[in-house]
Amino acid sequence: MKRTILVPALAAGLVLWGGCTSMAPAYQRPAAPVPATLPGGSGTATATLLPWHAFVREPRLQHILEQALAQSRDLRRSILQIEAARAQYRIQRAQALPSVDAVAQIAGSRSIVGTGNATSTGALYSAQVGLAAWEIDVFGRLRSLSDAKLQAYLSTVEAARGARISLIAETASAYLTLAADRSRLGIAQRTMEVTRQTMDLTEQLVTGGAAGRGDYWQAATVYQQARADVALLTAAIGQDRNALDLLAGGHVDDALLPEVLPVQLDWFADVPVGLSSAVLLDRPDVLAAEHDLIAANANIGAARAQFFPSLTLTASGGLASTALTALFTGPAAVWTLVPTLAVPLFRGGANRANLELAEAQKRQLVASYELAIQTAFRETADALATRGTIEEQLAAQAALVDAATKGYEVAQARYKAGVDTFLTTLVSQRALYTAQNSLVATQLAALGNRVTLYRVLGGGLQ
Repeated sequence: MKRTILVPALAAGLVLWGGCTSMAPAYQRPAAPVPATLPGGSGTATATLLPWHAFVREPRLQHILEQALAQSRDLRRSILQIEAARAQYRIQRAQALPSVDAVAQIAGSRSIVGTGNATSTGALYSAQVGLAAWEIDVFGRLRSLSDAKLQAYLSTVEAARGARISLIAETASAYLTLAADRSRLGIAQRTMEVTRQTMDLTEQLVTGGAAGRGDYWQAATVYQQARADVALLTAAIGQDRNALDLLAGGHVDDALLPEVLPVQLDWFADVPVGLSSAVLLDRPDVLAAEHDLIAANANIGAARAQFFPSLTLTASGGLASTALTALFTGPAAVWTLVPTLAVPLFRGGANRANLELAEAQKRQLVASYELAIQTAFRETADALATRGTIEEQLAAQAALVDAATKGYEVAQARYKAGVDTFLTTLVSQRALYTAQNSLVATQLAALGNRVTLYRVLGGGLQ
């Protein structure tokens, strides 16, 4: 009876012995190589607490984003990568546990016995439960490898979170681009109509002898420019629609498409930006880079453990009998216990090279982590710089459109009255057309700036 409990008791003791040791260096997060404060930040608010459905206020865009999050193939691929990484972690973690098998065996033999080549045949029946070549993790090699796989899995989770945020931002940007192009198309079409009327007026004045033929052709230049823009923008709108369908993972209903950019620019909430640059450490790409770095740190522990002895255990216990009928009735209990200690003596420098590789990979990932933080700081600083002046740009562009409109109206009235030449009207009309398009571009930049801030600050997903 004592022998039958020897194997599991010894195994349990070795489990407790192993798994308590890790040769991985203590992890320390590298210092962030950026200023401690964000330019233009204030307070302690953070974009990570702003859910996307609270950030996006346009109901039609909310419907499109829900469709994109449900149907995007890129996002689906990211989720499947998480499942694969989780499975790899479970596989690696299982290697630290004993593999127990139940084996039933019949062994037949014929051998020479005695003189004259006399032979004897026999059979041995056995039923055993055992484990084979179980590595006792004395120096934490398996634990370090398991930790590395866990961090790789967590990195994949953060990459998927980043993919969701990017999908929201890209879909919103595509929606804005479509609205802006439709706004420009409306401007071009209205300009075509106005210049057509101007061409009719100059034609009448030419017929009446009050104007030269050159006025008609000058008016035609603005008309043809607007006509070319209409054709160009019509094609661009078709491409915008295709891009939106791709991001949404399927056809977007026409009723959900925007007509033009909003005058009040209220499709998105203002993104809160805290003062501390530590908020950037919560960005998915930065967190993913840190998980990769922690995994590399664990790999150093596994490489160090290769220099030390490895202990494996093979054991089995069960019943055996020369007669099948007596296998479970006779006193035929058997067991084997084979602990093996292997000490590395000569590996041709492979262990040293493996450790140097792990340390070099960690240094590379330290640089990648620091670069991710620097990139995040630069992107956020750029977006904040734009936010700091965008309101003034909008006000200036709106005033420019108002001034250009009044200037064109005065120039046209003076031309009709014969007080001024058509050249003044032509210049005013072109200035108005340019100012209107510039205002749309500024409105697009203002809305796009909010989307960019949401993305670069790792906006919330709830």
